[in-house]
Amino acid sequence: MIIAGEASGDMRGAGLAIALNQLDPHIRITGIGGNYMRQAGVECFADITELAVIGIAEVIKNFGRIKKVFDQTVEKIYTTRPDVVILVDYPGFNLRLAREIKIHKIKVVYYISPQVWAWREKRVLKIKKLVDRMIVLFPFEQAIYSKYGMKVDYTGHPLVDEIIVSHGQTEVLKSLGLSASKTTIGLMPGSRAKEIERHLPCMLEAAKILFNQNKERQFILLRASSIPLKLIEDILMFYKHLPIIIYNGPTYDGINAMDAAIVASGTATLETALLKKPMVIIYKTSWITYSLAKALIKIPYIGLVNIVAGKKIVEELIQNDAEPFKIANTLESALHNPQAIEELATVKTSLGEPGASLRAARVVMSVLNS
Repeated sequence: MIIAGEASGDMRGAGLAIALNQLDPHIRITGIGGNYMRQAGVECFADITELAVIGIAEVIKNFGRIKKVFDQTVEKIYTTRPDVVILVDYPGFNLRLAREIKIHKIKVVYYISPQVWAWREKRVLKIKKLVDRMIVLFPFEQAIYSKYGMKVDYTGHPLVDEIIVSHGQTEVLKSLGLSASKTTIGLMPGSRAKEIERHLPCMLEAAKILFNQNKERQFILLRASSIPLKLIEDILMFYKHLPIIIYNGPTYDGINAMDAAIVASGTATLETALLKKPMVIIYKTSWITYSLAKALIKIPYIGLVNIVAGKKIVEELIQNDAEPFKIANTLESALHNPQAIEELATVKTSLGEPGASLRAARVVMSVLNS
């Protein structure tokens, strides 16, 4: 059973499911996921859209729905007794679930570590009691878990394999009715509804400023499959003068079609970096979540691309700083910085060799057979 809670977890879970089926074609996989996991053959009994919330305020608001899925999952585990449960990221839900799974004496593998390196490192002691094996994506994570004597495997990041561009920039732009000769700026507001509500308006205001500065610019808005089209269209209706297209196609073809991007913090920053596109990172959350995060988080950056690089190679505009003029000016600077692409190219070397999902699948099989 594979449990994912949001869009990037759905993609990682799908990659793992495909690799597991390569190792054992007779394996049966159930779980919580989205379109990617379903396409990978996972029998999903709940969808990530029921869980895709972020921040304390949102969790409280949606507690009833999340609790219903949690109880359903515990019941599924109790009645079907899977040989192993693989928890993919999403620690607020999954660590509580691990406690329930342990009661039933079922093996637990955690794939994609909670961000113990960012805050409350000693959570590893609790995780060690609940999880039989930890699989991490970054080498610095392995060092932390090893320090506490936990069984941990560093397998590298699946993005190294997953980022495949099927159609070139010109081909994608023409298919969207856009010009290949104009500068194309991407808007990537996130994969949760609340992220769209908070990020898209300020991104669009920044796009308006960038367009007014130079009419030889056009915009692509990447829509995550977890986001209802109507939510985006309702916001876009106030920006009919902007040359902007909603892009629903393959994610990496869409990012590759951009010359630069405004990106919500998350896995998307790594995806954009691996495709060597200059960007500015933004993020807005509720004030209660922001205040708590500011007090607890002990690292200087929130963007994964900066964390992996070990230094700031992309500007971050968080909370009040994520306002239209600052976003537009920062992206303008990134567009005209020849060193930006060179620095982004260094990120790939920190993500490991190809074959990460298959290596992770082999770890899972070793746990199954132990």
